[in-house]
Amino acid sequence: MSSTPEIKQVETHQFGPYKIRTSEVFLSTPLSLAMVNLKPVVPGHVLIIPRRVALRFQDLSHEEVADIWTLAQRVGSVIEPHFGAVSLTFAIQDGAAAGQTVPHVHIHCLPRKMGDFENNDEVYDKIDEHAEQMKERLDLDKERVVRTPDEMAAEAAELRVLFT
Repeated sequence: MSSTPEIKQVETHQFGPYKIRTSEVFLSTPLSLAMVNLKPVVPGHVLIIPRRVALRFQDLSHEEVADIWTLAQRVGSVIEPHFGAVSLTFAIQDGAAAGQTVPHVHIHCLPRKMGDFENNDEVYDKIDEHAEQMKERLDLDKERVVRTPDEMAAEAAELRVLFT
């Protein structure tokens, strides 16, 4: 009698049109998720998203706004010292004209160090550059050459223990 190998289902969350593996999420609340970034601008650059897919910030409920920013505050307070940073940049690109390429509200949380960019506001150029690359890409798996699902899962596991 032959047995069929068991197919393991990978639990995912929705990030706009993309599936995010649960292994890439390091902290969650009933309304929001904190996840590692496919292509971080600086070490520790993570994203905080509402669980519900909402295109624009104005589409969030008052509860979701409070929850996503509370989670961003909690995440920032832990990843800043973990990555040896001295400051944080929080950024939202709200709508296509603002550079949003994934149609789902998300907060970029970047640990910052003195001199990490020659001109401090270059961080926004880097976020925009990254967004443009994301818009132009045709194959998500091709982009993942930068960070594999295993690399992202490993970073999420590293961060997850900081919140237990």
